Amino acid sequence: MTRHFLDLSDAGGDAIAAMLGDAIDRKRARATLPKGQPDADAPLAGRVLAMVFEKSSTRTRVSFDIGMRQLGGSAVVLDAGTTQLGRGETIADTARVLSRMADAIMLRTDDHAKVEELARYADVPVINGLTDMSHPCQIMADLQTVLEHGKALPGLEVAWLGDGNNVLNSIVEAAGLMKFNVRIGVPEGYDSDAGFIDRARAAGAAITVTRDPREAAAGADVVVTDTWVSMGQSGAEQRIAAMTPYQVNEELMGLARADALFLHCLPAHRGEEVTDAVIDGPRSVVWDEAENRIHAQKSVLRWAFGQL
Repeated sequence: MTRHFLDLSDAGGDAIAAMLGDAIDRKRARATLPKGQPDADAPLAGRVLAMVFEKSSTRTRVSFDIGMRQLGGSAVVLDAGTTQLGRGETIADTARVLSRMADAIMLRTDDHAKVEELARYADVPVINGLTDMSHPCQIMADLQTVLEHGKALPGLEVAWLGDGNNVLNSIVEAAGLMKFNVRIGVPEGYDSDAGFIDRARAAGAAITVTRDPREAAAGADVVVTDTWVSMGQSGAEQRIAAMTPYQVNEELMGLARADALFLHCLPAHRGEEVTDAVIDGPRSVVWDEAENRIHAQKSVLRWAFGQL
C-alpha cells in the first residue's frame, strides 16, 4: 500500500515518534559532513522526488532538495507557471505522469483537495508540502526542535498567538497524536478549523481557545506564532488591526515559563507578529527550527518509502 503523508494522522503517533527519533539521530550522525554530502548509508540512492510548487517557497524547496541529496537521491522542481498543470492539465493526469517518472511527489498548493486528488491518482507517495488547510512537514520540524531542546511532548503546554491558520491546524492535530495541550489566543473571526480541534480533544488533548493573549501565554512551555497575512490573503489592514494585541513581545513572552521556547515557521514580519527582541532573543529557536525542516523531512521521506 502506498504511503501518503497528507496530514500527521496518515502516519499516526507511533510512526511520528519513530520519525522524530530517526531525524535526531541522523542529524547527529552527519554533523561534521558538508551539507550536500550524502549520509553514510544513502538510503534513497537512485530515488527522485518531483516537487510541485503552486505557492512560492524558500524553506520547503531548499529543505526537500538538500534532504533528498543527503539521502542519496535527487529532486526535480516544477511550478505552475512553467508546466502543463498551469495550462489546465488535470491533477489526475499530472499524478499519473509523475508516478511514471518519479519515485515520490511533494505538492505545495492552496486547496487541500488538490493534494488529496493527487494522492488518489498517484502510484507513488505524495507528501503535503503545505496547503491552506495544513502544514504537517513544518510541525515535524517544530516537534524535533522542541525535543532537541530538552522538552518532552506528553504534557507539553503550547501557546499559539495570532491567526488560526494551517500551521495551527497541524499543531492541534499533533497535540492529539502526541498527547500535549494547546492554548489558542486568536481574535474572533480568525479561528482555526473546528474539525482539527474536535479530533484532538477526542484523543485526549486539552485545546483551549481564548481571546485573551495573556491567558494563552501564561505558563506556556512553547510560544508559537506565524505571519498574520499569509500568501494570497486579502484584507491585510483589517487582519493586522485585529491581531495587534496578539503580538509576541517581551511582555507577553515574560508570562510564559522561564525556560519557554519561541517558535516561528518563517518568514517573519518583524514588528508585526513578533518583535526583534523576541525572535533574536535567548529563548528563540527559530533557526534550529528552520534547519530541522531538512532532517524531519528526510525521515518523512524514509517513512513514505517504508524504511521506518
